[in-house]
Amino acid sequence: MIDTSRRDHVDVVVIGGGPAGATASTLIAQQGFTVQLFERERFPRFHIGESLIPETYWVLQRLNMLPKMKSSRFIKKFSVQFVSAKGKQSAPFYFWDNKPQECSQTWQVVRSEFDMMMLNNAREHGVDAQEGVRVLDVVMDGERVVGVRVQDERGDVREVHAKVVVDASGQSGLLMNKFKTRIWDPQLNKGAVWTYWEGAYRDVGRDEGATVVLQTESRKGWFWYIPLHDNRVSVGVVAPFDYLFKGRGDHEQIYREEVERCPVVKERIANAKQITGYFATRDYSYRSTQVAGPGWVTIGDAFGFLDPLYSSGVLLALKSGEMAADAIVEGLQNEDLSVEQLGKWGPSLNQGIDRMRRLVCEYYDGFNFGAFVRSFPQLRGRITDLLIGDLFEEKVDEVWGPMESLYPEKKQAPPLWNSGTPPEVAATKRTELHLPKGIKP
Repeated sequence: MIDTSRRDHVDVVVIGGGPAGATASTLIAQQGFTVQLFERERFPRFHIGESLIPETYWVLQRLNMLPKMKSSRFIKKFSVQFVSAKGKQSAPFYFWDNKPQECSQTWQVVRSEFDMMMLNNAREHGVDAQEGVRVLDVVMDGERVVGVRVQDERGDVREVHAKVVVDASGQSGLLMNKFKTRIWDPQLNKGAVWTYWEGAYRDVGRDEGATVVLQTESRKGWFWYIPLHDNRVSVGVVAPFDYLFKGRGDHEQIYREEVERCPVVKERIANAKQITGYFATRDYSYRSTQVAGPGWVTIGDAFGFLDPLYSSGVLLALKSGEMAADAIVEGLQNEDLSVEQLGKWGPSLNQGIDRMRRLVCEYYDGFNFGAFVRSFPQLRGRITDLLIGDLFEEKVDEVWGPMESLYPEKKQAPPLWNSGTPPEVAATKRTELHLPKGIKP
């Protein structure tokens, strides 16, 4: 039974306390509006997505998070490097060399720690962030979302009404599922298996915190190699879902077989101790057809997720949270909460995601960074701009023409994200995350 005597009224409700929700709620509260945030779990909790890219700097700066990041134990990240299927290493793409500013140094984070820092920072800015509270559904007035129905850990249910509801519920996508706006990417049908190692090889100096992307010998998949603090390294394999999971053994067998197919990874972890079980996920590339509707906005993974290849997940969570917050604040100030106002940032976000997606699809279809830079050395900076996460300026678009000039005959550019996934394929898709028992970072 709903306790109607406990019906709160606030300016904005945010569903989910991850980076997207923490960002949006903080920026809205900074402008003096009342914000209640509901997070169903208790922090700290495990989450994947540990590698930041430099463009997160500007959002972290607005959140007043930079002093916390600088005093943290997180490993500093200065570059990304690629290793080919034959074991040939590209020259590192040093962010500083492309943009010699403080913003070109970022971090490799343990998300249980980072997300807690972000949520506590939101509280410091006036957000009423409540953990262990599940949002059961949104409250509707006709076609408009006017609040949420929540349940606490004791089982008590109440309604909270708001002028705007922000869905940052992650891949579960409360509003995406309710309004059936999810579109599965027609090309990025990937899965991943990963674990954590202690004492694995790491480079020294400014290369110590580099993200390394290593292609398997068969070119069917690639490994991420992300150094974390406490002498730990996150090492995971990504490959097409059917290849990775169908007709094969358990996650341990899959992982060990793929390590055998990537000698550089095998060498790096040869003397390391595995400290967790095996994590796995699938069907994580999707997007919503809408960023906003009457009384609601979706951000972060509740709007869409691309692919882990270039570590864009946290950037897109922070950036979508920032863009949505600015539109909501402007709407509240001008008393204009129309769909057009709430969603005015959508085209810009989608354009930025499209640029990163193009680079992801090109890599999966054979793009070689070293060969491209040798052919077009003047564009090395533009490729680095994309790897930095500078996705919202037209200057980076000058790489696509030269990239296509290297195509073999009859090859075409990747299909658009919304070009359509066959219904029989879409019907089998569902985001899944397998967590092992025991230790989690």
